[in-house]
Amino acid sequence: MNVAIITAAGKGIRLKGNISKQFMNIYGKPILAHTITAFQRSSKIKEIYVSVPKDYLESCQKSIIEKYSFDKVKKLVIGGNSRQESVYNALIELPSSTKLVSIHDGVRPLITVEEIDVLINTLIRENGKDPGVKGVIMAESARETVKVIGKGTIDRTIPRDTVWHAQTPQTFFYKNILEAHNKAREDNFIGTDDASLMERMNWKVGVVRGRHENIKITTPLDLFLAELIMTRNGRR
Repeated sequence: MNVAIITAAGKGIRLKGNISKQFMNIYGKPILAHTITAFQRSSKIKEIYVSVPKDYLESCQKSIIEKYSFDKVKKLVIGGNSRQESVYNALIELPSSTKLVSIHDGVRPLITVEEIDVLINTLIRENGKDPGVKGVIMAESARETVKVIGKGTIDRTIPRDTVWHAQTPQTFFYKNILEAHNKAREDNFIGTDDASLMERMNWKVGVVRGRHENIKITTPLDLFLAELIMTRNGRR
């Protein structure tokens, strides 16, 4: 069984709103609801688990899960003090029959069903070729020149064609990502994403080229851009 974990426990202070950013509306619908919709519609995903702040459990259940009839959402999980902890809290709630888990940011509402499915299919295919491949992430190639800065001046320039910006979803075999999280907790290691936990276990993680439009809504500009993209794509 393939399961999705959607992280929606952040506070979103950079948007400076009076509610957490994942619950802000785009065209009258919460950002989180836009995000869940893609996973709800994917035939590859059987169950969805969403991590949310404790204070939002009841309102999220009523105003999002029930209102939009997200019947694949099996449980709302109380998030932790970090994204990594929120993912872990959801991982330990998944049924033992889980084979693959797709982990996604709740504030990336422009993800598509096709992209979710491609990641799952790619992981299965690449693992069949090389059993060392235990995960696949979506990422976009860098568009700007990348500089390493040291003490206020440029230390060196990194070849742009070797730099990719990680996105979500990130899809893994359940037993491996759970083991990676357990090891990270044991070592008090905090990674920047779930793939970084897999990397330190010396497992291979593949990459699927993503779209620049698969933005993470963090600032007011991101919110504005998401609205424009939804309008253009007819996803209002």
